[in-house]
Parts: sequence; C-alpha cells; structure tokens
Amino acid sequence: MTYLARLIAAGAHSVMPELPGIALTPDIVEAIVNDAWVVFNLSGGKDSTAAMSAVNLFLDWLGHSRDRRMAVHADLGRAEWATTSATVDRIAAEAGVPLTVVRRSAGDLVDRWLQRFESGKRRYEALETYNLIGPWSSASLRFCQSEMKSAVIGPAIAQRLRGQTIVSVLGLRRDESHNRAAIPISKADHRHAKAGNRHGTVMMVWNPIADWTSGDVFRAHQILGLLLHEAYTAYQATRLSCRYCIFASMHDLSASASAPANAEVYRELVDIEARSTFPFQPARWLADVAPHLLGLALRADIARAKADQLERRRLEAMMPPTLRYVKGWPPRVPTRSEAEDIATARRPILARHGLADLYPTASSIMERFSDLL
Repeated sequence: MTYLARLIAAGAHSVMPELPGIALTPDIVEAIVNDAWVVFNLSGGKDSTAAMSAVNLFLDWLGHSRDRRMAVHADLGRAEWATTSATVDRIAAEAGVPLTVVRRSAGDLVDRWLQRFESGKRRYEALETYNLIGPWSSASLRFCQSEMKSAVIGPAIAQRLRGQTIVSVLGLRRDESHNRAAIPISKADHRHAKAGNRHGTVMMVWNPIADWTSGDVFRAHQILGLLLHEAYTAYQATRLSCRYCIFASMHDLSASASAPANAEVYRELVDIEARSTFPFQPARWLADVAPHLLGLALRADIARAKADQLERRRLEAMMPPTLRYVKGWPPRVPTRSEAEDIATARRPILARHGLADLYPTASSIMERFSDLL
C-alpha cells in the first residue's frame, strides 16, 4: 500500500469513529500533504457545517497548517434568512476559521429574478423568443448556485490565492437528490483557473461527505456540538436554503412562511408572481403557501395572474409547434398562415405586460423571422 493510500485508509475511518469516514481521493490527499489552501464553502446549513468540521478534524490529524484554511460565504441578500449571516459568522468563529463574505455586484437573488423577467419581456417584445420567459430559477438555470455563488466565490478565491493550489470543500451529498447522486468525490476545477495558467493557480473541488446521509449530518452536529440554523431548530425545516427555494417542499416553504421575519420577502415574491403570471415553482404558486400573509389587493392580483397564466398557455399552444425553441432558433420562416397565428397569440400577451406590438401582422412576423435567420 502506498503512502497516500495509507493516509486515505487511516484518515477516512479514524478521525470520527462514531460517523462514516470522509470521502477522499489521492489527488486531494496529495494536495493537502503539499500544503494546499483549503477553502470551506459555508451556507449556514447543516451539510456545509458538518463538512467543514469533519475536514478540520482530518486536517488537524494530518498536520495541515491552520493558517492555510479559510471559509467563504456568498450572501444572497433578501433571499437569505435574516439570521443566516450571523449564523455563518458564528459557525466560522467556533471552528477557528477566518471568514470572507462575497456578494454579486449586480444585485441580490431577488434582483436577479426581476432582471431576468425584465430581460425576458424585452426579448419577447422584440420577437427574439417564441414564448414569454418567467423570472424564476429552474433546474437547468440555477442562478442561486451558478451566478450568485460559484461565479462570485470562484474569481474572488482565485484572485486572493493566486499561484496557490486551492481545495474548495463543499457539503454536497449524493442522497440529496437525483441530480446529485453522481457527484464525484473530487474533481479539477478549471472555471476560474485554467489548466496551465501563467500564475500557476490550481483549483479543485472536494465533496468529503458525499456518501453521508442526513442522519449522519445531524449526528455530527450532536457529537461535535455544532450550531444549527434556526430554520431547523425553531421552524423544523428539513434543509436550509433561501427563505423560499424553487426546489423546496411544501413543508419547507410553510416552515419558512411561519417565520415572522420572512413575511415581507414572501409578499415581495408573491407580487412578482402576480406581475409576471408565472408561479414560483412549476406546479405551485408561492401565494398558496401562506395566503393569510397577503392583503386583499395582492390576493386579487394573484387571482388575475392565475387566470392570465391559463390564457397565456392557451394562446401559446395555438402557435405552430414546429417553430418552438430549438438550438439555433428560429429553424425557419413561418408560412403566412403560421405567422398570422403567431401574431394573434402574441397580441394579448404583449398587452397584458404593457409591451409594444412591434410585429402586428403576418408580413412583419415573416420579415422578423427572416431577419433572425
């Protein structure tokens, strides 16, 4: 057995015998032995806290310098629970790890949703999209993860630790969802430090608790005396994310809505539902989670939005299916009959959102598609 293999076998199973071992790969151990920087991504949730604590124990056992560890938190602004910032501060302080907080310069997550819808309306008005695009994140467009976290944390760390080998520790677990079932234990991360870059910066991602269960994570908190966010302790949420997450269960949405400090943001998001006519989740209106928190006017706006959503879907279904979005859209110029159907369907949708009807006739629709091609 090689030296690195012995370290993996020993470190993964002897640091916390009451819990499953942390997942390791030779490249992660080699980086740590060679004094890489270890950066803990802290959200304030149970998984990132448990991952940091388990890895800290392993690093101490291995003799890794505490001066080469740091934590980073991406603040999502209004979308965050009000106590998340203080919770993250305390978790990092109790672990003895210095904390850096980063934020998206162009606004918080709520701003990003609003920006997306405004952009979508402009594109729909200009007939650059076939269907109106809603404001919310989705499984394929996770703004909270990509633009608000990875795209902010990565460059900040790459610049701060330029020329170093950086191991980013995440709290992702395979049993969290189908999409995460295949996450690797570790991988090279070339998004913000390309291979062979002139500074010599090397970035890696490590998922040390990939094979832990939720029960393992809560047990780690009990054994190690780790701080749990109030979302779990006071409101019985099963996971911590945004105050209102596009992937949250009805239970967790209700738990969040039961927190008085979350009511204002709840109404702000429901107002976006009302103005956009798009529900917060594909099959659930956030307005239906806690309607008692809404005033009469907003309830009336939501009722109209739901009716308008059904009408928008009916109108969009009338548009030629063979012209729906595909890579390289549009695929062709519509026939005159198809163009008339498109113009007819677009007219009330444009009016609903106060947009100009720039292509009101079949001829103008056909010309616009020709221009786009």
